[in-house]
Amino acid sequence: MSAVTWLNGEAFAAFGQHIVWSDMIGNVIGLLALALGWRRSIWTWPAQFLSGLILVGAYASAQLSGGVGKQLLVIVVALWGWRLWQRGGQRAQDGSIAIRFATWRERGVLLAGTALGTLAVGGLFVAVPELSWNPWPDAYIFVGTLAAMVAQARGLVEFWFAWLLVDVVGVPLAFSSGLAFSGFVYLIYLALVLWGLRDWWLRSRAGATPLEGAAA
Repeated sequence: MSAVTWLNGEAFAAFGQHIVWSDMIGNVIGLLALALGWRRSIWTWPAQFLSGLILVGAYASAQLSGGVGKQLLVIVVALWGWRLWQRGGQRAQDGSIAIRFATWRERGVLLAGTALGTLAVGGLFVAVPELSWNPWPDAYIFVGTLAAMVAQARGLVEFWFAWLLVDVVGVPLAFSSGLAFSGFVYLIYLALVLWGLRDWWLRSRAGATPLEGAAA
């Protein structure tokens, strides 16, 4: 049995849902990535990269092309975010990570980009049905994930709000698509997001904090 076959095999059943290994492992690593992001550790990016790599198989097995596209996007943006934090692109003069709220202009760009991106990707999914059987939710999650990760890479507190908005659609979509573990993990994401939001909010008021794990 190949590793890919094993990852897409059933791990166990719970509440009438079949839990797939790739769905479970990828989302556990995703939880770790979110926790590392809350701690402002540079290792959040390799964790997001690995999570996205594994979840590509999970969404492919569930025939969710939009989910596959989202995870491929996660992989690319994780590499970019990792490079940005390694090079100190988001650090203050004292070497600390610059956590802050976005300006109104930045918020407008994020909101407009997310709205236009969702319309464009959703239109593509509608025009090419093979890409997604649930085009608009897939497009919303696809583009919302990009917005959240870009905001995180920039050290913006708003990245937590973006993840909240993604979870609102991601939870029911995961359960309805048979990815029960993804749905369950999204609920844990919600708790971590609220906790992380509070922490970054307070730290943005106190000033920049050291980038953990940068020397590791």
